[in-house]
Amino acid sequence: MNRCVENEYRDAQAEVAPTDSAKSGRDTTLLGGKDWYALYTRHQHEKAVAHHLQQMGFEVFLPLYRAVHQWKDRRKIVVMPLFPCYVFFSGDLRRRFEILNTPGVFSLVCCGARVGVIPVAELDAVRRAVTSLRSLQPHPFLQCGERIRVNSGPLAGIEGIVQRKKDSLRIVLSVEMLRRSVSVEVDEALVERVSCS
Repeated sequence: MNRCVENEYRDAQAEVAPTDSAKSGRDTTLLGGKDWYALYTRHQHEKAVAHHLQQMGFEVFLPLYRAVHQWKDRRKIVVMPLFPCYVFFSGDLRRRFEILNTPGVFSLVCCGARVGVIPVAELDAVRRAVTSLRSLQPHPFLQCGERIRVNSGPLAGIEGIVQRKKDSLRIVLSVEMLRRSVSVEVDEALVERVSCS
């Protein structure tokens, strides 16, 4: 990465924020006794779906990250969803017909015959990783490896699977229901091992 793009990337990282209640300055946790669900969307329709759901009064979480894309003649920083084709939301499922008729929505993510409830702890870990302004990127889904816990800093208390990439240590966070993961860079001095259950 050349120095100009590297500086532009670093500056742009500060602008990425999820579309949820954290953006409005309210409580920065997704907790609140509400159930969270996931929608499966058409490719590259995540932002439009999130916008429509917000207009309909749903609480929406669309974690984004910035990536440098290389074309033959140029490099450009683009903002992309961490979980392509998925949007998280909280609200009344009795409005299911309205939700499924939102332009760009294919289906609700289900577990068997029931709509799958996404654990708040998993979404909150992803939200905290996005708002920490650390280097963040999608990662292949992993189930069990050496687990670590972050002891301090903006990611304190988050647990995930350790991964090394070049000279940095990354923690892999997973949303089990979607079988998708993301990795975020952490300082090696701030983590400890935890047993894998």
